[in-house]
Amino acid sequence: MKSIYIKFIFCSVLLSALSLHSCTLDEYNPGAFTKEALATSIDGYETLINQCYFAMERFYYGSADWMSLTEGDTDLWTYKANESTSYTQWFWFFAGTSPNTTYTNNWWNGTYDGVGACNEAIALGDKPPYTTEEERNAKIAEARFLRAVYYFNAVEQFGAVTMLTEPVVTETMTYSPTRTDPMTIYQEVILPDLRFASEWLPTGTHATTTIPTKKAALGFLAKACLQTYEYGSTEYLQEALDAAGKLITDCETGGGKYNTYMYPSYSEVFKESNNWENKEALWKHRWYAGADGHGSSNGNYKLNRNDEYFLCNINKFGAREDNQETRLTWEGSITGIFMPTQHLLNLYVQKDGTLDPRFHESFTTEWNANKNYTWDESAAHMYDKEETVIGKALNKGDLAIKFIMPQDMDYSAEKQKEHISDYLLIDYHHVYSDDNNNVNMNYAYTNVTGNYKNDGTNENQFRYYYPSLNKHNSSNYYVANASKQRNGNLNATFIMRMAEVYLIAAEADIYLNGGANTAGYINKVRERAGANPLTESITIQDILDERGRELCGEYCRFYDLKRTGMFKDSGYLEKTHPDLARFFHPNYALRPISTTFTATITNGSEYQNPGY
Repeated sequence: MKSIYIKFIFCSVLLSALSLHSCTLDEYNPGAFTKEALATSIDGYETLINQCYFAMERFYYGSADWMSLTEGDTDLWTYKANESTSYTQWFWFFAGTSPNTTYTNNWWNGTYDGVGACNEAIALGDKPPYTTEEERNAKIAEARFLRAVYYFNAVEQFGAVTMLTEPVVTETMTYSPTRTDPMTIYQEVILPDLRFASEWLPTGTHATTTIPTKKAALGFLAKACLQTYEYGSTEYLQEALDAAGKLITDCETGGGKYNTYMYPSYSEVFKESNNWENKEALWKHRWYAGADGHGSSNGNYKLNRNDEYFLCNINKFGAREDNQETRLTWEGSITGIFMPTQHLLNLYVQKDGTLDPRFHESFTTEWNANKNYTWDESAAHMYDKEETVIGKALNKGDLAIKFIMPQDMDYSAEKQKEHISDYLLIDYHHVYSDDNNNVNMNYAYTNVTGNYKNDGTNENQFRYYYPSLNKHNSSNYYVANASKQRNGNLNATFIMRMAEVYLIAAEADIYLNGGANTAGYINKVRERAGANPLTESITIQDILDERGRELCGEYCRFYDLKRTGMFKDSGYLEKTHPDLARFFHPNYALRPISTTFTATITNGSEYQNPGY
């Protein structure tokens, strides 16, 4: 009988370097027997299917810094206040120091935990007594969809990885694993799995969450086919356009086949009342928590963490504080780590000088006081106020901080009050430099006093306050421990949504047809947003810019820059994020394979990615 590894931690799955759990089905092995026996009943087999989700829920979308791996180290984000001494692997390509080679350990191990569980479920798919092949294939399709997603992220983060498609057998154990090039993994695993999933997964409803549906499979098929362009292939571009076209046709004809939908206004997409049954999401995941248990293996307060990543340091101002009461509000009070770059904010400035309406829908720029506060001399001087402000009071609930863009209708009027307003007024130009395309780290004072000079040598105290992405904000929490401010965010995270499908079609059309139909696709997204249509010849840069406006903070940007060739050298970042460009090296388009793993194999130095 074939000897199968049933318990999967990555090292035992791939090479048995830690093979304490290994065994054969020819021996007495309660673990393996139980898994095989489980598969002979429908309930038991679906328990195996549930195991396929474990690593996805624990390490990927919505948790465990996955946002940093997919959005960090790109043109759209810098670390809070543009500081370059913390989170350097996420935002600064290690900031010129020796690369951290262990921070990817969870995702590396999680990938193969997930792949191993999927391979097991797929291999045992003929065991359960389903009454129809449609039922059987629908469950197998879940495992194949998830395996495709694991491998998609693995090759885009790490490049060539070891390709496993069967439960590992004792005869194939090796301490010197080989790596398979990304295109082969796309051709032999990712794309076939997604095709199978798009055929057999159920349609679902708007209430379907976590479990993928046909539209999720078609969306990821379009995404994956398009991503192969990164590797010099045009073979799958038509399939990308065709898959996107199926969803678009369905969306524009009422969603009868795939249950697709696009909200008529952008403001509805991220409205909290639309979160759990979001109609636009192709695939979404949310966690459960309650008195009878919780749906997070991380702990009942470590659910969707995305709400904690994007808020600026509003608590640095005296009218604000981080407290439990405010943490439970949509506005929140936890200081995040993502600061929009000058490039991202300027993507929202249209050619006629107006702001794309998505800017104020996507970013919070005003915050009220959550405590009573009186301006004192120190604060007045620090924030360049005239001394007439000293002694002015802000009551809880009053406007405390306001960030203004030059394109705002009230910009001129607000600008005149910047030194005398009783709230902290932050001008875009205080924080960002259009001349240098970056963040101002220094500031020249108008009201010179003491150490606050007008020569531009002072630390810029305004850079801590910036527009904060609110797509992931929540007021829906499970309070695990109020005294320790441990709250689990119960809102869903949207892994992919319909608007991206239009942008995939637009990009594929440029590659295939020279952009003959690109304007029609991209302007559907812009029209819905209330933005001006694009009328001139549309380029890949236009598509990349539109993806930045529409999809920032949605797990896309690192892959977008790879696919469009912006990581081949530092040229693109020099124009869009020069502070990051100085630390860039083309090797950093791939993450390091954890040395926790490479130290356990005999060919570790050969297996590691270049540059680490």
